[in-house]
Amino acid sequence: MTIPEADPETLLAFDREQIETLTVLRKEARVRQALAELKGFASVLPNQHILINAIVLQEAKESSAIENIVTTHDELYRSMTMRQPGMDPSAKEVLNYREAVYLGWALLERRRIIGVGDIVAIQEAIVENNAGIRKLPGTSLVSDVTGETIYRPPQDHDEICRLLDDFCAFLNDGEDSLWKMAILHFQFEAIHPFYDGNGRAGRILNILYLLLKGHLETPILYLSSHIIKTKAAYHGLLREVRESGAWERWVLYVLDGIEETAKRALGKVRAIRDLLEAMLAEVRERLPKIYSKELVELIFENPYSRIDFLVDKLDVNRKTASKYLSELEAGGFLSHIRVGKEKLFINRRLMRLLSE
Repeated sequence: MTIPEADPETLLAFDREQIETLTVLRKEARVRQALAELKGFASVLPNQHILINAIVLQEAKESSAIENIVTTHDELYRSMTMRQPGMDPSAKEVLNYREAVYLGWALLERRRIIGVGDIVAIQEAIVENNAGIRKLPGTSLVSDVTGETIYRPPQDHDEICRLLDDFCAFLNDGEDSLWKMAILHFQFEAIHPFYDGNGRAGRILNILYLLLKGHLETPILYLSSHIIKTKAAYHGLLREVRESGAWERWVLYVLDGIEETAKRALGKVRAIRDLLEAMLAEVRERLPKIYSKELVELIFENPYSRIDFLVDKLDVNRKTASKYLSELEAGGFLSHIRVGKEKLFINRRLMRLLSE
């Protein structure tokens, strides 16, 4: 069966009456409450970098897994710490995604708007090339299961650029409804503006939308885990919207994902806070001669720590930094592995929590 190319004239259209139903509006009210709880709790943590580093890397891992890029937490943190040539290719792709998240956040903080150039920059950071918006025809979406072509996005470069302009105008307008995030996600997937990295770029745009509209202050909520668990439903509902305009079911699916993920993120944030407070108290009691709040927070910011990290962040010499890490290891707070000639000191308690 030949799949026709998407019609650019109707591609970004949606049925507002079907979306703004009583069911959707009630669901959105619950989702807003879940987001407000997460935003409020996260804002009182004394060291935001601990939380952001952990959650963003978790998202990078899960979003990449959707694209069949699979790696482990240990490999990620080891690669992030050492950044050696020849690192595991999957870990490198995940770390690229992490850098793209931070880039998108920085661009948004600078201008409080998301433009086409920003989206292109995010995608380039993900895939490490500057091919940019598609110029050549031939792109189709193919089923992983059957190998059949299920969708042909717009093929003309000028048309794609026009659609992206319209997409950004809609994204940046004054309306901040959460159902709009579901519409935007569908639209970006439908435009499919790049040769590669569309899914990952689209998932970063999800969190940037929540930041742009003030639902969160930091990038600590992502839908990737929800999509992984419900992948068949995700693809099926996207197809239903394309083929029959089944908007309400799709919007409710996304709202369910936001609510579930917000609650899960809140639990993770609380667990990290509790573990940090417990370790602060334990190190202060058992190792008073080396204790400092900054030292303990540093091994949470960097679950894989090097002597250089302490030298740079704590303004101590290498001998003192080595002593701190060795005493923390002797006290059972860290363990070490060797990578080449260097030791990496691992906060195993935090790594167990992050892997759950």
